[in-house]
Amino acid sequence: MITGAQLFVKALKAENVEVLFAYPGGQAIDLFDALYEDNTINMILPRHEQGLAHAADGYARSSGKAGVCLVTSGPGATNLITAIATANYDAVPLVCFTGQVPTSLLGKDAFQEADIVGMVKSITKYAVTVRERDKLGEIIKTAFHIAQSGKPGAVLVDIPKDIQQQLGSEYYPSFVKITEPLPSLEEQSEQIKTALQILNNSTRPLLLAGGGIKIAKAEKQLNAFVEMTGLPVVTTIMGKGSISSDSSSYYGNVGIHGSFGANTALEKCDVLLSIGTRFNDRVAGNKQNFAKNAKLIHIDINPSTIAKNVRADVPIIADAKEILSLMNAMAKRLNVKPWIKELNELKSAYPIKIANDKLNPQNVIESLNNSFDEIIVATDVGQNQLWATQFLRLNERKKLLTSGGFGTMGFGLPAAIGAKIANPNTPVVAIVGDGGFQMNVQELATAVINELPIIICLLNNGWLGNVRQWQELYYGKRYQSTCLKRRANCPKQCSTAQDCPAYVPNFQTLAESYGVAYEKITNKSEIDRALSLAKERKSLPTLIEFMIEEEENVYPIILPGKDLTTVKFGKED
Repeated sequence: MITGAQLFVKALKAENVEVLFAYPGGQAIDLFDALYEDNTINMILPRHEQGLAHAADGYARSSGKAGVCLVTSGPGATNLITAIATANYDAVPLVCFTGQVPTSLLGKDAFQEADIVGMVKSITKYAVTVRERDKLGEIIKTAFHIAQSGKPGAVLVDIPKDIQQQLGSEYYPSFVKITEPLPSLEEQSEQIKTALQILNNSTRPLLLAGGGIKIAKAEKQLNAFVEMTGLPVVTTIMGKGSISSDSSSYYGNVGIHGSFGANTALEKCDVLLSIGTRFNDRVAGNKQNFAKNAKLIHIDINPSTIAKNVRADVPIIADAKEILSLMNAMAKRLNVKPWIKELNELKSAYPIKIANDKLNPQNVIESLNNSFDEIIVATDVGQNQLWATQFLRLNERKKLLTSGGFGTMGFGLPAAIGAKIANPNTPVVAIVGDGGFQMNVQELATAVINELPIIICLLNNGWLGNVRQWQELYYGKRYQSTCLKRRANCPKQCSTAQDCPAYVPNFQTLAESYGVAYEKITNKSEIDRALSLAKERKSLPTLIEFMIEEEENVYPIILPGKDLTTVKFGKED
């Protein structure tokens, strides 16, 4: 007979959990106590529960393993919610455990009681409060299985204090039987044959690779299929990196900040083979006219995704790796030379570049490309994310972690921490803006105490840049609540042309207070030196503050819900 808390530890070890991101509290203290004697699980104590779960997310995205976190009840649990949604939207296997008040107090407004299961039902694959000690082992096993099977996602197990303390069986199941009634590839053989026949008869085919390729670890199969067929490839932001950025078959990202060539390819193609994307508004734009000249073959493991946002002429429900492996055995070379010539001309005529010859984000990101043969880059959200997805060159040794579906500010720094813990021998860089960086800036302490030599590239323009850009382009420069230098005595209406007060905080002083190495860069000639110094630090984080232009914008841009007729290539448009 062992306590529920002891069974919890046994379950983690049975699931090969090597790292636990955890923050203690009264209703979880028994779980922490049971972990005290264990020397196999690395306990990471971040400085906030949201940062904690983002770190577990980054660990999962970069390792392929489940990210696991543990917090207490009430505010400890509710602080996870944003990070849970972030992981679930991007199909990241995140397993969250929360302490809870004893079962006898549930529903009685006890101190730090919160119905966390009710709150996260819509943003998890599985969420449950354990109400019987005998069910604890089965529930934990089920949670790990669901988080990592099919389309991965976030799960939450809420464990009341009396369940943690109660004695019971030490049995932990080796498997659980959960049926997921998806049609087999054999059952869809006619759709698959039809899809290949349509491809073979096309003259302007296009392959759109989404994040599902990387989730399924199907990059090798995708590249083999592209090499065999000669298909040109475009990607969503989440799919970028599924094929090398330097591949002659790759034509860039699609969507509101995608390349003009890639978006034009969507308009002109006669067959669109899409794998692992849900066609959200940032990708599909005007859904009524999306790929209007093409037959659309939509492949996804999630049945509810297919035809949800755009039509599907040939729907196929399948794991990306499995379907690509099968199609590789059946595919043949396509006759697409005139189409490839047209796409190459578009790619050459409309390169993505920043015209400003001062220090700019393209300079920074291209220096990262040239400085590292292997790298994991975690971004925050906003302009910094968009520039990263435009200019980073990705391949099998250069990976990108970013919050796609939920677009969560504050993700970059803790995600980089989790990635470095999972990949201690791989350089890890966080690209952040000055707004998002401050949302979880306390996690600098986590990086320092764990001696993690991550490199933080802070693109500082003094504004919430992405919203400011929209205010400039579409709201007559009515800069409401986007200036991060603004103080109470500033005029109601202001612009970037006015003299501004000093920025708060001073990032150099902030870095020094945490014991973080710091560099401030104002000239593009200084970038390589700063990165070189940061690479030499083996147990200390480095914050490099890049002072970019205040009104630097991300181009091209297409209005969401619109088509290429609304594209802007620069301020002159």
